[in-house]
Amino acid sequence: MPPNTTTFAAWNVGPAILRLNCFFVTNVTEDSLKKRKRSSSLVMSKKKRKLLPFNPSEDPERRLEQMRSLATALTASGTEFSDELTYQPGMAPRSANRPDLEKGGMQVLTKEDIETLNLCKSMMDRGECPPLMVVFDPQEGFTVEADKFIKDLTIITEYVGDVDYLKSRENDDGDSMMTLLCAANPAQSLVICPDKHGNIARFINGINNHSPDGKKKQNLKCVRFNVNGGCRVLLIANRDIKKGERLYYDYNGYEHEYPTEHFV
Repeated sequence: MPPNTTTFAAWNVGPAILRLNCFFVTNVTEDSLKKRKRSSSLVMSKKKRKLLPFNPSEDPERRLEQMRSLATALTASGTEFSDELTYQPGMAPRSANRPDLEKGGMQVLTKEDIETLNLCKSMMDRGECPPLMVVFDPQEGFTVEADKFIKDLTIITEYVGDVDYLKSRENDDGDSMMTLLCAANPAQSLVICPDKHGNIARFINGINNHSPDGKKKQNLKCVRFNVNGGCRVLLIANRDIKKGERLYYDYNGYEHEYPTEHFV
């Protein structure tokens, strides 16, 4: 996902937390619905197994390098760092994030897995980030690589950004929008828009659904959960991931409308 913005940003990367302040410039064109990412099916294939927290790199200097790589990518894309869903004036309010509106229902994250998710958030607050590096590829743009071995069913990160109504984004050209709530009433459907606020999730690339080798590259699953009465989207390892391996998931999930035929 190569950057389509020009920005200036200043950031402070410290051992306690990653802080980034960016100024944003973007373009708007038509036909955005086909560029909305979908999470996977509503039932995890490994639902009987517990999710695992990510295991940060032991070396504090290496963690700083990982955070700097993210800061560089966020700066280039004009995005301010956030590790939570954000609710901005004039967009969808927090009260609109209602899992009970999900068409067909939304699976509930277990109490144990919520504790694991909260542990991941606490580690991020302490500057103990997931062991990932953001690297730039001439063909794929910014990509994310595992910086150490990652076990199957590890929570990699949460997909975050500004929450808005899908109907308000019908003419948005953002190629990183993610479905948050697929409501029975389309007017209540929500999307996550990480163009102004986001984290490393927006730089994780998708597989080519039209390539025989595309599915072989997938090592993450994108799943939506009801977490304490709110919709959340998690990226979870769906197999063991080796150090140096790039991260990929299926942008289309259970709705096949995102154009991936041009993906590497």
